[in-house]
Amino acid sequence: MPANSKNMQNKISAFHALVRGRVQGVGFRYSAVREADRLQINGWVRNCIDGNVEVWAEGPEAHLSLFLEWLNYGPQFSRVDSVRKEIKEPKGYGSFTVEH
Repeated sequence: MPANSKNMQNKISAFHALVRGRVQGVGFRYSAVREADRLQINGWVRNCIDGNVEVWAEGPEAHLSLFLEWLNYGPQFSRVDSVRKEIKEPKGYGSFTVEH
């Protein structure tokens, strides 16, 4: 594998996302923590007052892509209507947590 290809896989990126649908009261945040941990994603997830869920995620681009895919369907009892994502600069989080 060329050296620049390996660097692309390890490049840390970030996104901020707003997940809309039936995403509160269905274990979405804690399922997101488990998925983020599995994918080695850092950042946070929190409920919004309007019933949506907000996510900050950072990690290798390939892992973020898989995490975004997961956010589009969420855990078993959720219903994701849309995910709005904005690319951001990583802040250097060391883990993935539930914010309150």
